[in-house]
Amino acid sequence: MSMANQTMVTEFIFLGLSSDPHLQTFLFLVFLAIYLTTLGGNVSIMLVIRADPHLGTPMYFLLSHLSFSDICFCSVTVPKMLETLLSERKTISVNSCFAQMFFLLLSGCSEVFILSAMAYDRYAAICNPLHYMRTMSKRVCSQLVAGAWLIGFLYALINTLPLLALHFCGPNAINHFSCELPSLVALSCSETFTSDLVFLTSALTTGLVSFSLTLGSYIHILTTILRIRSAEGRRKAFSTCSSHLIVVGLCYGTGLFRYFRPNSASSVVLDGLVSIQYSILTPMLNPLIYSLKNKEVKAALRRLLGGKNHLAPR
Repeated sequence: MSMANQTMVTEFIFLGLSSDPHLQTFLFLVFLAIYLTTLGGNVSIMLVIRADPHLGTPMYFLLSHLSFSDICFCSVTVPKMLETLLSERKTISVNSCFAQMFFLLLSGCSEVFILSAMAYDRYAAICNPLHYMRTMSKRVCSQLVAGAWLIGFLYALINTLPLLALHFCGPNAINHFSCELPSLVALSCSETFTSDLVFLTSALTTGLVSFSLTLGSYIHILTTILRIRSAEGRRKAFSTCSSHLIVVGLCYGTGLFRYFRPNSASSVVLDGLVSIQYSILTPMLNPLIYSLKNKEVKAALRRLLGGKNHLAPR
């Protein structure tokens, strides 16, 4: 059948996580609680950092932008997912689906490079502490954040443009709760070689660059820590990196599993669970990880909430 005689899809249907109405109501309440917790936790981190002069350092400037990217990342998909869980028509227009995918790629890629900037910040603080404030000046921090969002924008743009050239003539059911690139490409009835090649090339390039920056920073950090003679000194130096390492592990681990495993290992249920982890749970966990493992953030939260004002950050 020629492409001209085929009916073009105007909307996609989310098959979501379940077709059971009772389970959908339960999932709605669970994900609404997670989303509200994510918003509350990340907004709290941003407010605490802005309000407390003790947290006016480059590390916390970058942390506040990580919280902002987390809010953007989960807000791209969760509100629509909550809507479809309660709606009988679990649809999204093609243009809205492309827009959701664009902003998902934008916020996700930006977050990866903000994490790389945070790794560089820890490198500057531990390996070159005497020049730390000059190395990580306000101007440099602003440039790192702006660069992260610019790279994210370009990454999203170059992956969205080839998708706009694809034809979708059915089926139009997405076995997922959001418009992710692999799910959309799989539904196309036209040749997807260009889209696949662009995605593979851009994802490998941005992934390798960001991972290399993070890995290189931590190699220098580790060699510096190992040269510290006292065990207490090594422990304190490493403790400043532990929260960041946990967040990096969550981000890279689930993202790599979702996008780069063989098709033979594909599973709708597993894909959904992994996507929930990196697009919904990780943005909620990030502020918890930083606030639970960071004495300065905990002390600032106490001060902001009217706690013990004599507690000074250590």
